[in-house]
Amino acid sequence: MGTDKGPLSIVEAVHLAHQKHSDIEFHLFGPKDLIERALKTYPVSFARTCQIHDTPEFITNEEIVSKAIRRKNTSMRLALQAVADGHVDGIVSGGNTGAYMALATILLKTIPGVTRPAIATTFPTAIGKCILLDMGANIECSPKQLVEFAIMGKTFSSDLLNIESPSIGLLNIGHEELKGKPELHEAHQKLKNLPKVINYTGFVEGNDIPLGKADVVVTDGFTGNVTIKTAEGIGTVIAQVFKKKIQSNPLYKLFKFFSKGKSSGLGDHFNPVKYNGAMFLGLKSLAIKSHGGASAHGFANAIEVAYKLNQYDFSQQIERDLIASKEQLS
Repeated sequence: MGTDKGPLSIVEAVHLAHQKHSDIEFHLFGPKDLIERALKTYPVSFARTCQIHDTPEFITNEEIVSKAIRRKNTSMRLALQAVADGHVDGIVSGGNTGAYMALATILLKTIPGVTRPAIATTFPTAIGKCILLDMGANIECSPKQLVEFAIMGKTFSSDLLNIESPSIGLLNIGHEELKGKPELHEAHQKLKNLPKVINYTGFVEGNDIPLGKADVVVTDGFTGNVTIKTAEGIGTVIAQVFKKKIQSNPLYKLFKFFSKGKSSGLGDHFNPVKYNGAMFLGLKSLAIKSHGGASAHGFANAIEVAYKLNQYDFSQQIERDLIASKEQLS
């Protein structure tokens, strides 16, 4: 319950998810009195699907990770422990990203062969969607980690986007082999030597991402986080400017009247709310990260992501691909 908007918004999101998937049993970790107060505004039938775990302590966004992971009774830790113990299938949290990743790694454990988990998310492109990783879990990455991310991203994309042999691109400042940092060059060479494991297409630049030049784009967490937030900011500005311009047109009201109830789908395709919910890829269990400031609809989308991903078992395929890559690179 350490999100920016607190229990009220979370309960609203849970209700939205329940309306779409009545088979989900929700376990809510946070202050019992606040959660019960929020649930009173909804039908009793919905409230009965929610099991409350009274955990008044929570991790703030400003809290130092080393301090946060030592606290034993926070809502985040106890929710993750419930996943680790098999009481629930997965977790969705909008709390402190650093603490969430650290605790998830400690309690849920990584898949054999994975050095560090990565944050993977979907991103809209001109021709559909692509997968971006890492989005902030690992500020600096070794060549070995970048190769692992590529392999994990391949499995994630195959299952989530239903792409049989997704193309993998390594984000760089140019397509040329000599450009970029040494660790990128080394990862690039390793990835080229794995044709039986992944469909690696080489370096991609930032402008290639929205054009859909690769199904999976691999980068370090620092670059990935800056990339995704810049794209979100630009998208918001474009939407605002477009809305202002079109509303100033004298024909706008007439257009609005005749197009009522109709949609081209363009707004939905590029709506950030529809892309809220990133996976901690490389863990043995399901952990989804929501934006801390997400609206109820945004958090509900993160729950939707968890619901969909719970159908897949990434861990076994990732482990097999990591073993195959190790054999090819040895």
